[in-house]
Amino acid sequence: MTQNTLAFDGYDEFLRGLKERIRTAQVKAVLAVNRELVMLYWQIGQDIRARQSEQGWGAKVIERLASDLKAAFPEMKGLSRTNLLYMRAFAEAWPDEAIVQQLVGQIPWGHNVRILDGTNDAEQRLWYVRKTIENGWSRNVLVHQIESSLYARQGKALTNFSRTLPLPQSDLAQQLLKDPYNFDFLTLGADAHERELEGGLLSHLRQFLLELGAGFAFVGSQYHLEVGGDDFYIDLLFYHLHLRCYVVVDLKMGKFTPGDTGQMNFYLSAVDDMLRHPSDQPTIGILLCKSKNETVVEYALRDLAKPLGIAEYRLAEALPDTLKGGLPTIEQLEAELEKLTK
Repeated sequence: MTQNTLAFDGYDEFLRGLKERIRTAQVKAVLAVNRELVMLYWQIGQDIRARQSEQGWGAKVIERLASDLKAAFPEMKGLSRTNLLYMRAFAEAWPDEAIVQQLVGQIPWGHNVRILDGTNDAEQRLWYVRKTIENGWSRNVLVHQIESSLYARQGKALTNFSRTLPLPQSDLAQQLLKDPYNFDFLTLGADAHERELEGGLLSHLRQFLLELGAGFAFVGSQYHLEVGGDDFYIDLLFYHLHLRCYVVVDLKMGKFTPGDTGQMNFYLSAVDDMLRHPSDQPTIGILLCKSKNETVVEYALRDLAKPLGIAEYRLAEALPDTLKGGLPTIEQLEAELEKLTK
């Protein structure tokens, strides 16, 4: 029997425990190194600001610093003139060292730079830092959320959650919903129908889930319910892992009308009776429409007993028909390219 095949009681469990401890230590080490780097950059930025303020050093000192630091630490990245300028801006944006140590230092420097580039308000910056930590956003996802103005849209949907859901469920649900939803990954014509919108969202499910937010698990589209011998189909059905409830999404290609709430109320009642587990929270509805009159929405929600949020969505702008005829066809482009290569 070789050393690798020897039997030791409890060895597998012991090995799993060691692996988990090592992985945890590795993650902690990476986080610690990142926090130290961010703190170093913050201190450099503070020192530059102080010298410029107290001794009147001009902007050109940063270029000289970059050259001298690069010569002293040739193996170290991040000491360019551009990054030194970011360090100064970073220190100016976060004057409180405690916040940098306890919060901002938890996200990578590249994330911090993107937040500096995309925001100019302290409250907004702090919000994006916290959401990055909560959701584990990559840098690309963070940039997408900033460019789509998530801060301004989050929690803005019109709902009746405060009246139909208990605390803290109502507050959590309210913060999950946006208005408007940004479906800029879709381009649909003015005469498109709900089924085309649904199909587009499903074909871009990853982007759709990203826009919905963390915690949404896809259950199905055109989800079949049989009620009293009749067939009904829910546009999109999700389960939210944090709220512990089903979420029914109904799509409308036109303007919201009060009659839309009747159908949604029916779906929510049916899901509560037929799918909801006793430990689940009440099912929530999200009605997405092309446009809405807020006064009409408020009246429609006023006496509705089921939890419902109503929001608009935005699609990518379709190319006007008047421009389409003026653009070259694929065949014309290929012909021109062929001429250039001859």
